[in-house]
Amino acid sequence: MTRSAAIASAQAFLDEGRFEEVLARRVAFRTESQNPERAAELRRYLEEDMLPAMAALGAEARVFDNPDPAGGPFLVARRIEDPTLPTVLTYGHGDTVRGMEGRWAEGRDPWTLQRDGERLYGRGTADNKGQHTINLAALEAVLATRGRLGFNLTVLIETSEETGSPGLRIFCEQQRELLAADLLVASDGPRLEIGLPTIYCGNRGGMPLRLKVSCREGAHHSGNWGGLLTNPAVVLAHALASITDARGRILIPEWRPTSLTPAVREALKDLPVGGPGAPEIDPEWGEPGLTPAEQLFGWNTLEILTLHAGTPEAPQNAIPGTAEAVCQLRFVVGTDIDDIAPALRRHLDAKGFSMVEIVQARANVFGASRTEPDHPDIRLACASVEETTAKKPGLLPNTGGSLPGDIFAEVLDLPMVWVPHSYGGCSQHAPDEHMLVPVVREGLAIMAGLFWDLGEKPRG
Repeated sequence: MTRSAAIASAQAFLDEGRFEEVLARRVAFRTESQNPERAAELRRYLEEDMLPAMAALGAEARVFDNPDPAGGPFLVARRIEDPTLPTVLTYGHGDTVRGMEGRWAEGRDPWTLQRDGERLYGRGTADNKGQHTINLAALEAVLATRGRLGFNLTVLIETSEETGSPGLRIFCEQQRELLAADLLVASDGPRLEIGLPTIYCGNRGGMPLRLKVSCREGAHHSGNWGGLLTNPAVVLAHALASITDARGRILIPEWRPTSLTPAVREALKDLPVGGPGAPEIDPEWGEPGLTPAEQLFGWNTLEILTLHAGTPEAPQNAIPGTAEAVCQLRFVVGTDIDDIAPALRRHLDAKGFSMVEIVQARANVFGASRTEPDHPDIRLACASVEETTAKKPGLLPNTGGSLPGDIFAEVLDLPMVWVPHSYGGCSQHAPDEHMLVPVVREGLAIMAGLFWDLGEKPRG
């Protein structure tokens, strides 16, 4: 049997309706990790759906409790064909954001898969049930065609990615031997463009920070006290203005990366950013001298997500007692995650803003990760995708968003090949989340070809 036969088998999984049947079953599990009432549903997804899926791959699987009580359980499955063969680890997450019932167009139920033309609607279709369904189906197609994978396989499915993957790092440290592998191949996030197969080598990290100025209890009349009382909103506004300039350029030296290497620039030089339906890019915003791709994928950015003082919905003639902002630093490799908040503290103190309190807004933070774009496994994956699709894939050193790739890189010491099967307009954290059928079909072909090649061609 041949590579093309494996690809045809994978695509038949979609063409014959089996992909929609399996995905509908998986979408029906209401795996909202942000909803404490759905904790039992997270375990049900692993025990009732993933365990049988692993058995179909001839893999021995087990569900593990999370060492962090804030997180849901993990599933680990292993298929060992020959201890001398390399091991591929594939990862996915079975949890979703909240369903947002009642907000979907045309009365759609987020937990019922619905096809409308080339769109498959349902919560988790794009993020991430649909994507790991593609990869598991591709593995089955290779196994059915060749009778073997040609490598050892480990599957890791978590159920708390949408809450920052609590417990994942500790679990990987505790189970380092069980999860030992030579390469990570996984799928999450969007392609650069709908019709452009994409490979990315890592992710930017994301550090949420809450800045708060507390001057006093309650608000006081601005006519009676204006000019006599410190206004926390004014203090906070000036503190924020000291972190970036008026065009968003970061002014804290420790937050400015040094990892935009010639190899990264080369990988980014021809990559498109934006496209139909995307907001218009402001070429004057951010770090001067960078292309949009370099700004998004090769640099750090501070975004102010919320600002609050007083009662914006009903302004009063009163000086507020407190003001706060929630910010987020998106950062690339080379940024010391442990020094992000301390560097901000030093900066604010030096600028005279010692009264600004800094609170990390979330306990679980994704770090930055990157496998070098010229790594042999990245080259193999790019060649495989091009052979399958007759398209040169878009190669990203890292995405602009965040995933737990830093854990796989740092704890398990793995090179990473991420192959996304979604697109930027998929609404993955909003009502009307969906996948595109043509991208699913091409994704099945890509992954079947890639898994075939990993079992045939020498790495390195």
